[in-house]
Amino acid sequence: MTYGWNSSRGAYRQPYALDSLRKLKETGSEWIALAFYTLQPNIYSTDIPFDYGRTMTDRDIEYAVKQAHALGLKVCLKPVVNSADGIWRAHIGFPEEEGAEPYWDAWFRSYANFLCHYAELAEELGCEMFCIGCEMVSTEKKTAHWTAVIERVRQAYGGPITYNANHGKEEGVDWFDRVDLIGTSAYYPIANKPGDSEEAMNRNWLPVKDKLARLHARFGKPIAFLEIGCRSALGCATMPWDFSHTELPASEEEQANFYGSVLKTFWEEPWFAGFFWWDWSVRLYPPEEAKTNTGFDIYGKKAESVLKEWYAKPR
Repeated sequence: MTYGWNSSRGAYRQPYALDSLRKLKETGSEWIALAFYTLQPNIYSTDIPFDYGRTMTDRDIEYAVKQAHALGLKVCLKPVVNSADGIWRAHIGFPEEEGAEPYWDAWFRSYANFLCHYAELAEELGCEMFCIGCEMVSTEKKTAHWTAVIERVRQAYGGPITYNANHGKEEGVDWFDRVDLIGTSAYYPIANKPGDSEEAMNRNWLPVKDKLARLHARFGKPIAFLEIGCRSALGCATMPWDFSHTELPASEEEQANFYGSVLKTFWEEPWFAGFFWWDWSVRLYPPEEAKTNTGFDIYGKKAESVLKEWYAKPR
C-alpha cells in the first residue's frame, strides 16, 4: 500500500494515523510506500527547497517508519518532487538544446541533494527499499544525469532502489539497468465502458502484461507496480488515474473488478514483484461511509475483501 500521500505535517504522528496503519496491516499487505512530497516553485525551477511550512519533517518520517516496522511492515521510502504551479511533475524539465544544459545540470544537482538527504535517512532507519523518482517523464531521457544521481544515492543507501515510471512510458527509460527493481504507475485504462466486467478487464490486461514481460527480458529486472489503483466510482476503470471527476456515482463493484483483474493477471508471473496500491489514507473515513466514498481507499469496500482473499493465499 501507498501510505501517507498528501498528508499534512505532523499527521503521521497522530493517533488516527496509527489506527489506520494497523488496519492497513490487516489487509495482509507486507509493505508500505511511505510517499511524501516537496514543491519546487514551477516546472522550470532549478532549485528544490525544503518548505519549513509544508514538507514532512524527518521526525514525521522516522515515526511512521518505526511504527510500520513495529507492525511487521517493510518500507519503501518514496520522496517526490511536485511543482507548486500545479503542473504535473512529468513536465519538470528544460528544452533539448545546448543553451539549456546548465539548467539541466543545476536541476539535477539540486535533485540529487534532495534525494541523498532521504537516502541517508532511509539507511539510518533501515528502510527496505528506496524510490529515486516518480513519473519524472521529461527528465528520463537524461541518462547520464540519472546515472550520476543513482551513483550518489548508492553511496548513501545500501539497500535496493527503484524508479517509478508512468504507465505507457516505461520503455523510454534506458537506464533501468541501473536500478534493482523496475517500477511503474500502472494506471492502464483496462475497462471498455463504465461498469465493465472483471472478465473484460482480464482480457485488456494481457497486452500490458506482454509489454512488461518484454521490458523484463530487456533489462533482467523484476517489475513492480509502484502505483496501481482505481477509485470506487462508476467509469474509473476506464481512467484509473482520475481523481477530478467528483460527480461520478459510487461503484464498489468497478473498483473490486479492477483489483481482481490485475491480481489474477500478474499473481503467478515469476518476473512480477508486487503491488503498491494507491492508496491508503492516514486518516480513514468511518466504516459506515465506505459505500458512498468514491476515493482510491479500499477500507471497508468490496475491493478490500478481494485483496484480503488474494493476500491470504499461500505462496
